Amino acid sequence: MTKFTDLNLDAKVLKAIAEAGYESPTPIQAGAIPPALEGRDVLGIAQTGTGKTASFTLPMITLLKRGRARARMPRSLVLCPTRELAAQVAENFDVYAKHTKLTKALLIGGVSFKEQDAAIDRGVDVLIATPGRLIDHFERGKLLLTGVQVMVVDEADRMLDMGFIPDIERIFNLTPFTRQTLFFSATMAPEIERITNTFLQAPAKVEIARQATASERIEQHAVMFKASRKDRASSEKRKVLRALIDAQGDTLQNAVIFCNRKSDVDICFKSLSKYGYDAAPIHGDLDQSQRNATLDKFRAGEIKLLVASDVAARGLDVPSVTHVFNYDVPGHPEDYVHRIGRTGRAGRDGKAIMIVEPRDEKNFDAVEKLINKEIPRLDNPVKAPEPKQKPEDADNAEKPKRTRTRRKKSGEPVAEATQEAAPKVEKQPEQKPRQSRGRSQRRDRDNDVIGMGDDAPAFIRLSFAERRAAS
Repeated sequence: MTKFTDLNLDAKVLKAIAEAGYESPTPIQAGAIPPALEGRDVLGIAQTGTGKTASFTLPMITLLKRGRARARMPRSLVLCPTRELAAQVAENFDVYAKHTKLTKALLIGGVSFKEQDAAIDRGVDVLIATPGRLIDHFERGKLLLTGVQVMVVDEADRMLDMGFIPDIERIFNLTPFTRQTLFFSATMAPEIERITNTFLQAPAKVEIARQATASERIEQHAVMFKASRKDRASSEKRKVLRALIDAQGDTLQNAVIFCNRKSDVDICFKSLSKYGYDAAPIHGDLDQSQRNATLDKFRAGEIKLLVASDVAARGLDVPSVTHVFNYDVPGHPEDYVHRIGRTGRAGRDGKAIMIVEPRDEKNFDAVEKLINKEIPRLDNPVKAPEPKQKPEDADNAEKPKRTRTRRKKSGEPVAEATQEAAPKVEKQPEQKPRQSRGRSQRRDRDNDVIGMGDDAPAFIRLSFAERRAAS
C-alpha cells in the first residue's frame, strides 16, 4: 500500500499530515500528487469526498516552499465554485502548511473588500477565491495574475452548472501561459472537455471510479408521491415532508433537507417555520455572514432543520446529522450519494428519505442504477383525499329516473309520468270557496245557465228564467 512518505512531499508537509492522523493517500491523491510534483498539468476526474483537496494542496505547498510573494501578485490560485468550498480549501491549507511560512488569502463574496485588499497588498503565496469575487478585485485594479505559477480549478462541473465557465476562461487568459494547471471535475461534459483541451498542456489524466455506494450505516427509503390535484402539488408535497419529519419522533435530533432550487429552499423553509418547525435556509443568494451564522447555529444544535441547496451544502461538515431528507430528487445521481453522506458519519447511524414524484422517475432510476440497489419504499404518511365522485362514475348511487313529457298534439292525451318520476308541484290559482249544496241552501236549478254554472251573472240568469216562463 502506498504511503504519503512514498510521494516525495516536503518533510514539513509530511509532518503536518502525520499530525492530522493520515498515513495512506486516497486513490486520487496517489494518482495526482506525483505528476503534480513533476510540474505537469493534471486532469483529475473524481467525486466530492474522495480527497481531491489534499491532492492539489499538498503538492502546491511543496512546490511553493521556495520563493517569496509580492504585493498584489499571488504565486498560486485556487478557484472554487462556492464560498463554502473555498473556505474548506483554506482550512485544509492551514492544516497542511502550518509548519511553513506560506501565506494565503480567501476572496469570497459577502465579506468586506477592505480586509481582502489588505491581505492582497501584503502579498500571498496562495490565493483561494470564487470566480466572481476574483474578477471584482481584478477590475478594481487591486490584483494582478501575471505571477501565478500554479492554478487549480476545483469542482469544474459545478462551475459549469453555475454559469462560471466564461469567467474561468477569462481568468485563464489573465494568467501566464507557462503556469501549471491542476484541473478537477466529477464529470467530463463537452464544455469541460473543450476547456481542458484549450488550456491544459499534455495533462496527466487521473480518473477515479465515481462513488457509487453510500455508507452501510445509512438507512435509505423513498416515498412515492402523487398529488391529488396538479394545482395543489406543492402544498401537498410540503405536507408529506412535515409528516415524514414528525414520524421520526425522538430519533431525529437534526436534519438537512435538500432542494434542487434556491426558490424551493425559501418556500420550504417558510412553510416549516409557519407550522412551528425550527428551521433555517442556506443557499447562494444569502450573505456570507448569514450563511456562516446559520451553519454555526446548526452545528451548535440551536437549529434543528437546515434547508439547503446542493451548491450551498458543498463543504458542509457536521458529523452528528441524524437524518437527510431529499425534498427533490437530484438531477445528478452522484449528488444523491453526496447528500445522504451528510448523515451516518463518524461511525454513527443515519437515515435518508427521498420524496419521488412521477416526473422524477428518470432521475430516480438513475440513482438506483448508480448505487446498484433498489431503495426500499415507504408508504405515504399523508392519506390522499378521496376524489369527488362524478355522476358517470357513481355506479351504485341511486338516482331518480327522469321522464320527459311530450308536447300534447291536437287530440292526443298527455303522457303520464312514471311512478319513479318526482312529481312536479305547480302553483294552483286561487279559487273562490264554493258554497255548500246543502238541502236548505240549494238554489233553484231552473235558474242555472247551462255551460256557465254558478258564475253566471244575475241578469243573464234572469233572462233565461223569463224565456223559460214564456215557453
